[in-house]
Amino acid sequence: MQLMEILWERREFFVTCLLEHIRISLTAVLCAGVLGIAIGIWISRHKKAAGIILGIINVIYTIPSISLLGFLIPFTGIGNKTAIISLTVYGLLPIVRNTYTGLTNVDASILEVSEGLGADKRQMLLGIKLPLALPVIISGFRNMVVMIIAMGGIASFIGAGGLGSAIYRGITTYNMTLTAAGSLLIALLALLSDFLLSRAEKKVNRRYGIE
Repeated sequence: MQLMEILWERREFFVTCLLEHIRISLTAVLCAGVLGIAIGIWISRHKKAAGIILGIINVIYTIPSISLLGFLIPFTGIGNKTAIISLTVYGLLPIVRNTYTGLTNVDASILEVSEGLGADKRQMLLGIKLPLALPVIISGFRNMVVMIIAMGGIASFIGAGGLGSAIYRGITTYNMTLTAAGSLLIALLALLSDFLLSRAEKKVNRRYGIE
C-alpha cells in the first residue's frame, strides 16, 4: 500500500527518473550493439584473435560494476557519460559472444555453394551469414538489454540519473519504500523489454524454422 502511495505522490519524480533511465540504457544498448556486432564479425574472420578478445571481455565482465565506475571517474568524470561507458562495456560480452557463435556456426556447405556462385566475402556476410546468425544474435541482444537496464540502477552512485536516483535517495534517507519503488520500476522495465524482445526473437525463429 505504501509503495503505491509513494509512486502516486511522487509520480513526476518517478516519470523523470524513468525517462532518464530509458535514455541512458538505450544509449548504452545502441553503443554495445553496434560495437559488439562489429567485434563479433571481426573475430569471426580472425579466429586466432577470437580467444584473446573473448578472454579480455570475460575478464572485464568479472569486475564488479561499482569498481569499474570508480576506475572510469578519473578519466570521464561523474555523470551519465561514465554510466553509459560502463554499461556499454558490460553489455559487450553477450552480443560479441553470440555474434561470433552465430557466424561461425553457419553451415559450411551453404557458404561453399555461395562461393561457387561467385559471391564475395561482403555478399556472403550480408546476404548469408548475418541473416542465418540472426536468431543467435537476437538472443544475445535480448540478454544484453535486460542486463543493461538492471545494472543502470547503479548509475546514480556516480552522479548519473535514472531510477537509481530513487534507490540512492531511499538508502541515504532510510526510506525503504522509496528504494523499493525504484527497484520495482527497474524490474518492470527490464521485464517489459525482455517480453518485447522475446516476441521479436520468436518471430525470427519461426521465419528460420527454429522451434
